[in-house]
Formats: sequence, structure tokens, C-alpha cells
Amino acid sequence: MESVHSAMITAPAQTILIVEDDPSLRVLLGRRLQENGFKAMTAQSAPEMWRIFKEHQIDLILLDIMLPGTSGLDICRKVRQESEVPIIMLSARTEETDRVLGLELGADDYVPKPFSTKELIARIRAVLRRGAADWAQAREQQNVIRFNGWTLDQRRHELTAPNGAWVELSGAEYALLIVLLDNAQRVIGRERLLELSRSRLGESSDRSVDVLVSRLRRKLSQDEESKSLIRTIRGFGYMLTAEVERA
Repeated sequence: MESVHSAMITAPAQTILIVEDDPSLRVLLGRRLQENGFKAMTAQSAPEMWRIFKEHQIDLILLDIMLPGTSGLDICRKVRQESEVPIIMLSARTEETDRVLGLELGADDYVPKPFSTKELIARIRAVLRRGAADWAQAREQQNVIRFNGWTLDQRRHELTAPNGAWVELSGAEYALLIVLLDNAQRVIGRERLLELSRSRLGESSDRSVDVLVSRLRRKLSQDEESKSLIRTIRGFGYMLTAEVERA
């Protein structure tokens, strides 16, 4: 079997979503994040933020409390209902009640304005490190993934079909399956899938990703029910349709 680890290269830059209505601060934060190795995306309101959040893989949100329309606190509350993405609240308001409420709603940190961008970058890295450690611990405790009758043992890198047969995967196919399982029932845009594929599989292109998806889809098509496990979302990307359980 092809080695998964030998196919991996440096991970892509983590993406930070800046939700801030002050244009000059948005530009400054975006520039500083990029200078420090992050990919920055910006939004000035809740509708714009939600569009970006649903279309891209976001690693952390910098969220201003005082926004036009929907407040940052309301956005934080709603994000926490559907995602564990790290959130750092930003606010010129210094009331303790705002800070406490933000943290109680699920924010990971709270930075009062004005702030040092160096300190903010340090806080971002600290929050991301904590999140990565929690994720690694959770994955260590949850080595077996089950979906639609299939079982993937991550320690052994073994995939077992609903009928009990062992299905051999190449390193590239295994890495792609992990990406799909980690984003189950969520559409992965082609651009994001290519980004993930480059980090896990080495050089890739539109065509190579399509071929890889096709190969994995064939191996998962052991029965009629399994043939629709990987759905093509025309003009956008792919989605694993099954519910995923980890043990």
C-alpha cells in the first residue's frame, strides 16, 4: 500500500475570517495576517460573513461586536449552534458584561480595542494551537469511523465494506476519504479540495482530483446504496452524503 505520510507536504496557510465594519482596520488586519503566514478573508456585515463562512473552510473568526444590523454577539451565538470554529471577539467597548457574555456564548478569546497587532497574532496562534491539540486528542480517542455500514480504522489504515470485505486504498485515496469524512454532509468546493489535495497528496490538478474521486467512488460502490456516497455538486465540488460516527 502507498505510504500516506510520504505523500504529505507542507500544510496550506490557515484561513482567518475578519468580520469588521471599519474599512481601515479590515485592511490593516488582513495585511498583518498575510505577513504572518495566514490567509485573510474579510466581511463587513453578517450577511457577507455567512456567505464566506458557508463557501470556504475557515480556521478562525475575528469577530467585532459592534456591527451594523446583526451584532457580533448574535453571530457568535449562531456560529456556535453549528460549528466549533475558534472565535476571537474584538470590541471597543470595555464593559465586563460584554466580555463575559461573549465568552459564555462560546468565544475562545476577547481582545479589547485598541490592541497591538503583534499581541493579536500571538493570541490567534495560541487559540489555534489549543484547537489543534483538542482536535488531535479527540482524533486519538476516536480512531474508528463508521459511515453507511462502512468502517475505517485510522490506526490500521483499513477500510472495511458493509459485507465485511477489506477494501485496499492507496495513500492518495485514503487521504481523500479522510477529507470527505471530516467534512461529511458538507459541500467541499473544488478550490478547497484542490488546496487540501496539494497538502496531502502532492501536486494535483482539476483532472487529477476528478480521477481520484472517481477511483474512490468506484471502491465505495459495493452496493446500490453506496453508489451515491460521494455526490458531485455540479460547478462546485463534492460531498460525502453519509452520516459519520466516530468511536
